[in-house]
Amino acid sequence: MLFARVVLVIQLLALGGLGLAYFVRPHEMASLSGMLLMSAAAATDVRAYYGGLQLGLAAFIGMALTRLELTRTALTLLVLLYSALALARIGGLWLDGGAQQTFNLYALLLEVVSAGLCFWALRGLQRA
Repeated sequence: MLFARVVLVIQLLALGGLGLAYFVRPHEMASLSGMLLMSAAAATDVRAYYGGLQLGLAAFIGMALTRLELTRTALTLLVLLYSALALARIGGLWLDGGAQQTFNLYALLLEVVSAGLCFWALRGLQRA
């Protein structure tokens, strides 16, 4: 149970921090991956999708930390989301010739490690 809680706290901090950064500084955050936000609509979309979605996930994880019955749900959600992100990123790297895409290779590593840690924590809860 302690490992699961530590994993969730790490995820809450990472998703909350990144979500806040994307909401407050969308142009700077988007440029890290090579994106240029060419209009106010693009900046608003980044604030909502990259910022709001991650902040919403962080809020849900925060609720899961206070309510035991949500712990498994939060870990399952994170395993599915990180796995889907990793698979989509692998597909994108393959389609777009990703050998030189350092940002995406690091992001893929983060997604695979996060999915693995969340899966490991989930398995630990199921054994308990």
